[in-house]
Amino acid sequence: MEAYSADRSLKGKLRRRIARLAQRRPVRMALERPMISFTFDDMPVTAALAGARELEQRGVRGTYYVSTGLAGQTGPMGVYAEAEDARRLAAAGHEIACHTFSHLDCGQANAAAIVGDVDRNSEGLKAWGAAYTESFAYPYGDVSIPAKRALGGRFRTLRTVQAGLVEDGADANQLPAVGIEGPEGEAAAMRWLDRAAERRAWLILYTHDVAETPSAWGCTPEALGHLVDAAVARGFDVVTAAEGARRLGL
Repeated sequence: MEAYSADRSLKGKLRRRIARLAQRRPVRMALERPMISFTFDDMPVTAALAGARELEQRGVRGTYYVSTGLAGQTGPMGVYAEAEDARRLAAAGHEIACHTFSHLDCGQANAAAIVGDVDRNSEGLKAWGAAYTESFAYPYGDVSIPAKRALGGRFRTLRTVQAGLVEDGADANQLPAVGIEGPEGEAAAMRWLDRAAERRAWLILYTHDVAETPSAWGCTPEALGHLVDAAVARGFDVVTAAEGARRLGL
């Protein structure tokens, strides 16, 4: 599986911006304490092992957005985890959440293709033991109005990779998130963490592989551990995406 990038043309940027105005499901929130979620896209084996270990050692749990069609394949982030990994994570208290089966770009696919691919992934996750998934992340973070319309009533939250905080008025069908990616990923995420603490907001962090020498889309175990420690020290409630949504009444 080769690296793929969502449409970064002017047309693609305009599509994503216009999508923010449509099919909205506003979040109403007034948190006493800030919340943070640690999420992993595509579930590379390293995220299922090293990533989970960093969280579990600190008594917290994360959310894994899984494309079952990638299971066992090798991609830009390494080998992707399989059913037994998902079962182990779920048994340990992590959330198994939905991507699409084939890692479909929901920003450019039509509604029928999106629904079909999500249905197929849901069936795959059910076979893995995840009978019901509450959270969804758009592969590549790419979103469109047809995608929001097709999936908005199906999951508690739909997450993007558009940087930002979940605050009052945020769109549950297009939630922002901040990546822990690349050499500056930890420092950038830490700045957002401090901002979330000041605003008592919900910060959703995402990464992919978790390795000593990560891909351009991943982070090191040390970086992940530092961010968890910083969140706990600042009084954040560390929640899965589903738990965060439930606390907001979604």
